[in-house]
Amino acid sequence: MKTSKTIYHHYNDGETLAPWRERLNTIIFGAETPMGRGFDVLLSISIMCSVIVIMLDSVEAVQNRYAQILYVLEWGFTLLFTLEYGLRLISVRRPWLYFKSFFGLVDLVSILPSYLILLFPGAQPMLAIRILRLLRVFRILKLSAYMNEAQVMMMALSKSSRKIMVFLYSVIMLVVVFGSLVYVVESREAGFTSIPVSVYWAIVTLTTVGYGDISPQTPLGQMLASTIMIMGYGIIAVPTGIYSAELIRTYTAEKVRNDACPDCGETGHDFDADFCKYCGHALED
Repeated sequence: MKTSKTIYHHYNDGETLAPWRERLNTIIFGAETPMGRGFDVLLSISIMCSVIVIMLDSVEAVQNRYAQILYVLEWGFTLLFTLEYGLRLISVRRPWLYFKSFFGLVDLVSILPSYLILLFPGAQPMLAIRILRLLRVFRILKLSAYMNEAQVMMMALSKSSRKIMVFLYSVIMLVVVFGSLVYVVESREAGFTSIPVSVYWAIVTLTTVGYGDISPQTPLGQMLASTIMIMGYGIIAVPTGIYSAELIRTYTAEKVRNDACPDCGETGHDFDADFCKYCGHALED
């Protein structure tokens, strides 16, 4: 009897492309090649500058004085990132997989607002335009694609996500139970007007934030509050421990080179490798 099996493909897996596309792939996705490093540095600087422009554009005094300059800069960055997005789709071996990937969607979301805003007449509500402008800030997420350490941290977070989700589920149960209890114990005059409000107070107390806008007045309520505060100090360290342990394991397991093979463009070679493990071509020092 045949069994079906789902095979995962990376967007850079597949047949060898035309030489010029392979060269482009090495520059764009090969983080350790000289031109690849230059490309990443230039793109990282452009992303940071574009986010700064977006932030300055939200300051009324700056916007009123430099509106035209900010507009030109924004469109300059938009065209630059549009070109970069197009080059990535051209150079990648599986364009559709890249389009659906996290960074592919970030690339798309970071450039679409500028074009979508053109479809909004000036009489349209400004809120819609502000939401579209806010989406441009997603460009900052692209920075992690050009930092090896950030990739390792994201991988560790992904591997520990199930444990953290179980932990968060336990915390949610705790705040719902304690919030309901304090709602029963305390009066409306103390600020506990509903269970959702009481759950909000439990979250603020458990995380040791303690805004002080709501506080229990009865001895039993204060005892519940003290219990939540003490629990909070122990609970906060749990996700940190989970993530730290996974981060150490990931750092140990991910000791590989990120430079692309000059011949086939593949990455992920061992640090001490002299030849590509996919095609056997000599790797650059």
